[in-house]
Amino acid sequence: MTQPTTRMVQCVKLGKEAEGLERPVYPGDLGKRIFENVSKQAWGDWIKQQTILMNEYRLTPVNPKDRKFLEEEMEKFFFGDGPSKVDNFVPE
Repeated sequence: MTQPTTRMVQCVKLGKEAEGLERPVYPGDLGKRIFENVSKQAWGDWIKQQTILMNEYRLTPVNPKDRKFLEEEMEKFFFGDGPSKVDNFVPE
């Protein structure tokens, strides 16, 4: 039995070729761009950043305004100038 081949992408966040996501993780055009251009490792980095944002700003994905903010931050994280600074967050 053959092993499935690992899908590789040129990751926009890492700046190198890396293992890609197994399936789309976000809907719409942004999700398509992420699937085609973001590695598993970089997606994991975004999940950590999203958790920080949600905790620091007390966001909930159920709230459309919060969802829009998180989507804008995700786009900046991968395709813009990087993540916004969180005012009171001090990494461990």
